[in-house]
Amino acid sequence: MRDTKRTTFLAVMGAAALLLSSPSFAQEANVAAPVAENAVDANAVAPAPEANATADAPVQIKNAGKLTPVQMFIDATPVVKTVMVGLLLASILSWTMLVVKILEFASLNKASDRFVEAFRGARSITDINRLSTSEEFEGNPLSDMAAAASGEVELSKQAGLSVTGEHRHSTLDRASAAVSAVQSGLAKRLSGGMQFLASVGASGPFIGLFGTVYGIMNSFIGIANTNTTNLAVVAPGIAEALLATGIGLFAAIPSVIFYNYFQTRIAAYGTRSEGFVAELMNAVSRQLDKGA
Repeated sequence: MRDTKRTTFLAVMGAAALLLSSPSFAQEANVAAPVAENAVDANAVAPAPEANATADAPVQIKNAGKLTPVQMFIDATPVVKTVMVGLLLASILSWTMLVVKILEFASLNKASDRFVEAFRGARSITDINRLSTSEEFEGNPLSDMAAAASGEVELSKQAGLSVTGEHRHSTLDRASAAVSAVQSGLAKRLSGGMQFLASVGASGPFIGLFGTVYGIMNSFIGIANTNTTNLAVVAPGIAEALLATGIGLFAAIPSVIFYNYFQTRIAAYGTRSEGFVAELMNAVSRQLDKGA
């Protein structure tokens, strides 16, 4: 019995040895091993697509799709924002001055028309003096000239001078000098605010250009820091910078137009005042000849 079991055990062991040493078993073992290694490597490389997806993700742009002039102003640097605010204030003052000067010239011309009509109806130097010093025409340049001329004649009379005789020419000279003094102040009065318009018109574009240069400089610094030339990233900064130049032109162009317009109006009124001075001195001389 023991011999039979021993014989059976030896037969099983021999069969196993033959199976292990067979070529087909070895080939299957060699194929299984790389498959297992590939499975391990696949698990190790699996996170790579996620990393690539992160690397290729689009850059998030601040305020994407909301780039408006107001938003550009809010996002601008302090220096550029200061330039924009200053130019906007200058533009507002320019438009305010436009309204004020238009109303001033309209009122001035109407008052001058009324005074000239009343002046031509005066019968004596005393009437001219009374009319020109009335409250109705107070502050009108033409009435001030008439008041200066008639007032000088009245002062000469009160001084006992013979304004219709030997002192006639000297009286006319003094009256003409008094009118010239009033007329010289007229140009300064009418040109009020013109220097501001000229300054804004001349310097506005350059101030805006300064803001643009500063803003573009910051944009290029941002390009260097982010190592990207993506236009969508740098465009907002460049747009903010160009907005400063736009505001500068917005302030300068109306200022230049208003300056030229009001210079024409001032020159026209100056010509009118010169014509009135000639008419005034003729009227004074005529009244002196009449002995008034």
